[in-house]
Amino acid sequence: MKNIFCFFVALIVLSFAIACGGDDSSSSSTTSQTEQKDDSGSAGASPDSKVPPSKRVDLENKGIGPVTHVEIPDEIDRKLAVEGKKIFDIQCVACHLPTETLIGPPPKGVLDIRTPEWVMNMIINPDEMLAKDPLAKELLEEFNNMPMTDQGITEEEARALLEYFRTL
Repeated sequence: MKNIFCFFVALIVLSFAIACGGDDSSSSSTTSQTEQKDDSGSAGASPDSKVPPSKRVDLENKGIGPVTHVEIPDEIDRKLAVEGKKIFDIQCVACHLPTETLIGPPPKGVLDIRTPEWVMNMIINPDEMLAKDPLAKELLEEFNNMPMTDQGITEEEARALLEYFRTL
């Protein structure tokens, strides 16, 4: 009888130890969320950071393609932005929504985390960007390996799209 009693006591103690000790996923997930907050805004976030590529700030990379410098005035060119919205509605809306993820990322806020040159090069030159640009490769992986297709958009049209993105 004493052996059975000891067995049950040991079983109860073990049960409490497992239940109370638990796994520390809540503390590691809190750490992970904190790390994401800290890394997302820092200029030198490491490539192996927990922040997904679509949220990572990279204001140095200009991408690969014909666009090497873009002048962005303080004021939005409303006429150019309207033209950009027309292009977006015809060429881009099958995969991108302005403010939420569809197949690809939304353009809202993209200029807060990417250079205008990178954005325009991705629009104009997606095949080469996806083949050679490290960030574009990471984004491809993040978005289920669905490559952005070349829509034949000109540099002028890409600039109009960029202006439209500034209005979102």
